[in-house]
Amino acid sequence: MMTFLKTILIVLLVYYAIKFLFRLAKPYLIRYISKKAGQQFEQFFGNPANTNTPPQKEGNITIDTMPSQNKGKGKKVGEYVEYEEVE
Repeated sequence: MMTFLKTILIVLLVYYAIKFLFRLAKPYLIRYISKKAGQQFEQFFGNPANTNTPPQKEGNITIDTMPSQNKGKGKKVGEYVEYEEVE
């Protein structure tokens, strides 16, 4: 019976120790996660202020990519179905 009580006591102590340590480490974990998320956000979207493209004159138009020519040709959207209204 005493071994059972010791086991329960050890389990409770380990549980509360982990809970206490997590409470201490939570601010550092949150700071680390937010820092990593900020880095990924900055990497994905970039920083437009640091781009090395020269400013264009007002009124000039530049096309980076041409749109595809086969847009909308040969697309079969669906089948026409006749119906009657029932009152």
